[in-house]
Amino acid sequence: MPVIFTRDGVRRGVLRGIPLLLGIAPFGIVVGVIALRHGLTLAETLLMSALVFAGASQLLALELWTDPPDILAVALAAFVVNIRMVPIGAALSFWLDHLKGWRLWGSLFVTVDHSFALSVAEQRAGGRDAGFLFGLGVFTWVGWVASTAVGHVLGAAVAFSDENPIFFAAPASFVAILAALWRSPRQDVPPWLLAAATALGTQALRLPAPVPLLAGAFAGAALGAWREWRAQSVAVRR
Repeated sequence: MPVIFTRDGVRRGVLRGIPLLLGIAPFGIVVGVIALRHGLTLAETLLMSALVFAGASQLLALELWTDPPDILAVALAAFVVNIRMVPIGAALSFWLDHLKGWRLWGSLFVTVDHSFALSVAEQRAGGRDAGFLFGLGVFTWVGWVASTAVGHVLGAAVAFSDENPIFFAAPASFVAILAALWRSPRQDVPPWLLAAATALGTQALRLPAPVPLLAGAFAGAALGAWREWRAQSVAVRR
């Protein structure tokens, strides 16, 4: 079936993004609070969230932030963390390959882990409207920028301790998106276990961040891609 891009698809993407705010908002608030702690103004925090739009790399960049900041080191760290968007973009080729102009570049700009997971689930369910990815991404982007602003303002008014449960929002939101990608234990457990084992093993070697994250991501992705290729090869031979 041909891929389409409609307003209805954009609207459905926006609606599917509403529940994501439960995970995105606390994560964004954490980034806003940490940005304030590192001396960023509200305008600087909003600009970073709007242009970078990647929670993991923003947190890492803030941890590396100094006064004056080492721009090259911060930019390089963010780049390395966001390398994972390369296989994510390739995995969304079922829609992206059929888009051009602002539809393609706009969708790429607002694509993050959450919109990727839900878009893959939508496509597996038979969805062919690429507007879903764009609408979901734009809504997520707006929610992210707004929540970091709230975090910055709250951080100036309320003192958050390092043990505050809100700081668990970041890992919790990433764990939650796995539910949308779940298919079956046989298909998903091996790549996920390899990714986790590789990340933990790399961390045990005391390699600096974000090496454990990248090692786990690429190990799991490689096994998952190989298993998909093998399954398709067997199906073709039959």
